[in-house]
Amino acid sequence: MYAWIWRKLPGGLWSRLTMSIVMLAAVGSLLWYVIFPWATPLLPFDDVQVGDTGQIDPNSVNPNSEVSPGTVPSAGPDASAPDAIPYSTTSNQPDSGGLAGDD
Repeated sequence: MYAWIWRKLPGGLWSRLTMSIVMLAAVGSLLWYVIFPWATPLLPFDDVQVGDTGQIDPNSVNPNSEVSPGTVPSAGPDASAPDAIPYSTTSNQPDSGGLAGDD
């Protein structure tokens, strides 16, 4: 792809080099000022948790206990803390209960 762009640019070496640097700056600016700010809210960069969270390990939960879909099982006295995470931090498997469109 880069060789194709280089061949399609008109002029000599310095002209092509200048145009390729301008194109690189334009693409970088487009990514930096338009695409990355648009995508930032969609990415989980702010969901950082370090240390003991007091969450229940999903492998140690009693399968016979009843928990309604969309709720987090109680993890002790800190379960109602405002910084409690409402999802598992030990598994990458999504929770299928309580999602919209899963009828």
